[in-house]
Amino acid sequence: FPDSPVGPFLVLHLIYDVRDAMGANAVNTAVERLAPQVESITGGRVHLRILSNLADRRLAHAGCTIPVSELAFGSYSGPDVVQGVIEAWAFAAADPYRAATHNKGIMNGVDAVVIATGNDWRAVEAGAHAYAARSGSYTSLSTWGQDPNGDLVGSLEMPMAVGIIGGATKVHPSARAALKLMGVRTAAELAEIIVSVGLAQNLAALRALATEGIQRGHMSLHARQVAIAAGAQDEQINRLAEQMVAEKTVRIDRAAEILEAWNQPE
Repeated sequence: FPDSPVGPFLVLHLIYDVRDAMGANAVNTAVERLAPQVESITGGRVHLRILSNLADRRLAHAGCTIPVSELAFGSYSGPDVVQGVIEAWAFAAADPYRAATHNKGIMNGVDAVVIATGNDWRAVEAGAHAYAARSGSYTSLSTWGQDPNGDLVGSLEMPMAVGIIGGATKVHPSARAALKLMGVRTAAELAEIIVSVGLAQNLAALRALATEGIQRGHMSLHARQVAIAAGAQDEQINRLAEQMVAEKTVRIDRAAEILEAWNQPE
């Protein structure tokens, strides 16, 4: 970099295959050990010695093809849903403001699996968003299109530096249970599962946005939370949530009123 804010400097990349580990400690240890040799060879001064979370040599990919006939629901035809999903994706591909929320939705799925397996979700987030801007403009991590049969085709590729050995993955009981449940044998398999969940999450969001709108699902979840906060229990929760959504009055005071009416002796 000949023209940085502090003058020219050189960046040296160490490519390190850490196999089934996330690898942060291995990489950081290696670059610190190599620093004296680099100084001796170059005659310069080594400053920062640390890994990069833009793990673009450690990409994971997921893809899917969904028959157009499987996408029809309600008043929406299969071709309408396919076209709507593609148009919603194109919005994110072109507009960074939309891409930020589009990719955040992908990470809703990705982060859940990363956290459950004891991996570093902040590192994965950092790598994902940096990768989304690798062209110089922030854009969609996923791609959606249509094949010659009219079926919906989706793909997701992103850095996925996760491990199944070392760190919390082998120490935390919940992380061990999650890995056992998935039956993964390598970090690469885990990475593929994670991006698959991200792609599925992306499809769910785009389908909702392109058809009935995102708020239907969000409001149903919000109504359940309000019902619980108001004191609803067991089967009352869904019943109360459904009534508030139908009334379009999802509020804690209204939830309390309904519960009080239900609890009045007949």
